[in-house]
Amino acid sequence: MAKTALIVEDEIFVALDLERILIDAGYQVAGIAADRASALEAAPLANFAFVDVNLRDGPTGPDIAQRIAADYGIKVVFVTANPAQIGDPDGALGYIRKPFSEAAILAAARLADEGPPVANDDLIPLQASNAG
Repeated sequence: MAKTALIVEDEIFVALDLERILIDAGYQVAGIAADRASALEAAPLANFAFVDVNLRDGPTGPDIAQRIAADYGIKVVFVTANPAQIGDPDGALGYIRKPFSEAAILAAARLADEGPPVANDDLIPLQASNAG
């Protein structure tokens, strides 16, 4: 199941852009989810996820991230314009600010899928972001 991403994003054009970037790079996309219920339904099919904070059903992204990390071992990268709303969910590798670059998404996907950190200034670890 390696190289399979879940996109949790309610803005369809953002979600489709993420999907295109990932597919063009050889990743599979398990699904695009716009709310908590659809994210939890698709989660067992993925091994990493890009998650927005504010979704169709409110600011449920951090809760979704914590749940899919705990229940399915999914590595999470937030893609959000609102990093202050993330909090400190277990299992999240960090966040990328919107608007994002293709390079930032691909670096985060490699980190989530393969492991050791890839140098990229666009992926901000949560521990560093909460330090100040």
